[in-house]
Amino acid sequence: MAVAAPSKNTAATKKTTYGKTAARRVVRRTPMVKKPLPAGLPREWYEAHNRRLKAMRLAIALLDGGVYTPERARNRTIRTTAARIGVHPPSNTTCRMVRSLIIENAR
Repeated sequence: MAVAAPSKNTAATKKTTYGKTAARRVVRRTPMVKKPLPAGLPREWYEAHNRRLKAMRLAIALLDGGVYTPERARNRTIRTTAARIGVHPPSNTTCRMVRSLIIENAR
């Protein structure tokens, strides 16, 4: 009796049920396409935009690391996480933004 070899599908699979039968569908994650930023805006807009992106990356890393409340996300914790994921140390303003994003996640 021949045994089927395990598939080497690296895509994430998600089990869904329809009535009494179960079906598996493959969920493929495609990388986002980077687009250039719009030209001609004031410098403050670009700084705020990049600060928001950095805060979002740090908030995601903290949530993945088990920090779910803003009380546990102190500046030292946020800066340690930044060093771990390879981001420049954030300013106090960015740390406040990270905590506000974690609050939004908790709701």
